[in-house]
Amino acid sequence: MRRQYRKMAAAVAAIFLFAALVAGCGGGTSNEIKIGVVYELTGGTATFGQAASNGAKLAFKEINANGGVLGKQIKAVMADNKGEPAESTNAITKVITQDKVVAVTGFTTSSNAIAASTVAEASKIPLVGAAPTNPKVTVDEKTGKVKDYTFRVCFIDPFQGTVGANFALNTLKVKKVAVLVDSSSDYSKGLSQFFKEAFVKGGGTILGEEAYQQKDQDFKPILTKVKAGNPEMIYVPGYYEEVGKIIKQARELGITVPVVGGDGWDSPKLPDIASAAALNGAYFTNHYSVEDTSPKSKAFVEAYKKEYGQVPDAMAVLGYDAACVLVDAIKRANSTEPAKIREALAATKGFEGVTGKLTLNESHDAVKGAVIIEFKDGKQVYKATVNP
Repeated sequence: MRRQYRKMAAAVAAIFLFAALVAGCGGGTSNEIKIGVVYELTGGTATFGQAASNGAKLAFKEINANGGVLGKQIKAVMADNKGEPAESTNAITKVITQDKVVAVTGFTTSSNAIAASTVAEASKIPLVGAAPTNPKVTVDEKTGKVKDYTFRVCFIDPFQGTVGANFALNTLKVKKVAVLVDSSSDYSKGLSQFFKEAFVKGGGTILGEEAYQQKDQDFKPILTKVKAGNPEMIYVPGYYEEVGKIIKQARELGITVPVVGGDGWDSPKLPDIASAAALNGAYFTNHYSVEDTSPKSKAFVEAYKKEYGQVPDAMAVLGYDAACVLVDAIKRANSTEPAKIREALAATKGFEGVTGKLTLNESHDAVKGAVIIEFKDGKQVYKATVNP
C-alpha cells in the first residue's frame, strides 16, 4: 500500500508539474494573454518611458473592458529597463523567460531597443517598439537584413532628419548651421547624420559639429566655440535632460539664433530645465501634437486625462498605438503563437492609430507623417504637418 501510495503521489505531482509547464508556455492562464511592457521607468529618459507605459496600460484597460482579445483578458507584465541598454537586455529576457509573455511592447530610445531586439530575435518573440527611431532597431547593422521579430510604430530618423533640414532651409531660411551631437547615443548620432546629409543636399552649410555625452552638465565650452562660428541656427538632436541645459546655457551666452531638434525633446520637464523664455525660438520634429483635432485623438486625450490627470505627450500616444497595433495583430492572427503574431504584424496596413493611419513597411517601420512643434513661452504649439 505504501509503495502504491508513493507511486500515486508521484503521478499526481507529475501531472501538476506538467500543467504548470503548459500554463507557463502558453503566455498566461487559460483566460489571459501575457504581454511584456518594458519601458524607461527610471533614469535619464524616465518621462518618456513613464508616459509611454501609461499609454500602453490605458490601451490594455480599454481593450479588456471591451471583452479582451480572442475571448481572453490581456495581462501586462511590466518591467523597467532603467534607461540603459544592458538593463534593457535583462528586462526583456526576464519577461520572456520567466514570465512567459507571448510578445513585448516598449522602448522609447534607440540604444535600448537595439539591445533588446537581439533578445527578441534569439527568442523568436515579437517586439513592437513605441518610439526608437534609429534604423538599426529593425535592420541588422552588420548584415543589412531586416530583423524578423522586431517592429515599431514610429517614423525613423532618415525621414525625421530630412523634415528638420527642410524646415531649417525653407521655413527658417537659414543656410549656416552648427550641430551638437550626443556621442553616447545611437539616436543622436544617427539623427544628426541624416539631418546633415539633407541640409547639405538642400544647399546648406554645416559650420561645425561639437560632441557631448549624456549626463554632462557644463556645455559652455562647446557653446563658446559654436558662437564664434556665427551660425544662423543650432541643431541639437538629443534627449531633453541635456537639451534643456544646452539651450539654457546658450541663451546665457547671448546665443539668440533658433535651436532645432528631434522627438527626444518631447518631455514636460524640458521647459523646467531650460526655462520658458530660453525656449522661445526653439522647434522640434515630433510624432504627434496634442492639438490634433481628429476624433480619435480627442477621444484619446480625454481618456488619458481622465485616467492620469494630465495631458498626454507624443510618447504616451506612441505607447498606446504600439500596444493597440500588437493586440490588433494577435486578433488578426487568431492565435497567441509568436510566429503567427509576427506574420500578422508584418502584414499591418492602414491601421487607424491616434498618431494617424499606420502601415508597416518591408523594414517593419511605420510609414506616417511628422509634425513641427514650436515653443512659445514654454508651451508647445503645433506649427505644421509633414507627410512622407
